[in-house]
Amino acid sequence: MNHQDLLKKIAKLESMNDQLISELNYLESLTRSLGFAEGLKTLKEAALEMINSDKKRKLKE
Repeated sequence: MNHQDLLKKIAKLESMNDQLISELNYLESLTRSLGFAEGLKTLKEAALEMINSDKKRKLKE
């Protein structure tokens, strides 16, 4: 890869990074507005708790 190709690749990756950051910020805002006090962190915790609870329930059946 030559220098110009590397610069194009960097620019593309920076753009993708900016898009991902924007999307994460939007999801963070949405989760907080839904009542998850710490945004995505507490959403993940709640999802994992639901999955574990469901697994335990299925094992008891």
